[in-house]
Amino acid sequence: MAETLNVNEIYLSLQGESTFAGLPCVFIRLTACNLRCSYCDTAYAFTEGRRRSLDEIIAEVERLAGPYEIANRQPPIASSQSPIAGSQFPTADSQGPIAYRLPLVELTGGEPLLQANALPLMRRLCDAGYTVLVETSGALDIAPVDPRVRRIMDLKCPSSGEAARNRWENLPHLTATDEVKFVIGTAEDYVWAKEQLARHQLASRCPVLFSWVAPLQPHQRDPVLKPVPSGQTPITRLELVERIIADALPVRFQLQMHKVIWSPDQRGV
Repeated sequence: MAETLNVNEIYLSLQGESTFAGLPCVFIRLTACNLRCSYCDTAYAFTEGRRRSLDEIIAEVERLAGPYEIANRQPPIASSQSPIAGSQFPTADSQGPIAYRLPLVELTGGEPLLQANALPLMRRLCDAGYTVLVETSGALDIAPVDPRVRRIMDLKCPSSGEAARNRWENLPHLTATDEVKFVIGTAEDYVWAKEQLARHQLASRCPVLFSWVAPLQPHQRDPVLKPVPSGQTPITRLELVERIIADALPVRFQLQMHKVIWSPDQRGV
């Protein structure tokens, strides 16, 4: 029997977050999630989707990536002055330049690591030469993921309602090509994230992202989501930036770029 995954959607857009923000990316959104974060904007992926074989998924990625093939045949420019070390830019080392392939491919969700066949899919995409990213909640074991994959792992802050689900055993598995993301919507989230940054020396492990929560509108809030715990004080994006600067934190602030370009309600972007 062919290996399959329950897929919500596959589409080509721009990467809206992480150190790869702004680059073309094919998103493979898988169905199902074991968390119900208070700010989740993709609750439709909890249940919507259909079974697709790995061959079918890869064929769709190749179709969407087709227009980039000619550009990808050009040799990358080796540069030891990459503006973001260890990210998407080619760098020179003793082995020569590191090639990369556009568009990027990201597995997201939902929670992609809930489905066992996500692992062989990522492996096959890496074998095909893609730069592969996976967005994961941090509640599941990241160790089985192919080491060529860039793991973008959340540490859930208090306002998510899911902070108790953080799998701290994941931290020793992080490498310089991974990224840790804190989604911050309240002043309490910021204090907590700052504490974890120092306690676990996260900035010495990999890039750290402080991502501001774009508040959900009433019509966007799915009733299955956890409530924000009582006693939390909302923080604006300006207040978050000012605190990061005042505290001299070695982190990257980010907004969800796709929500600035398109309507927050629009899917497939």
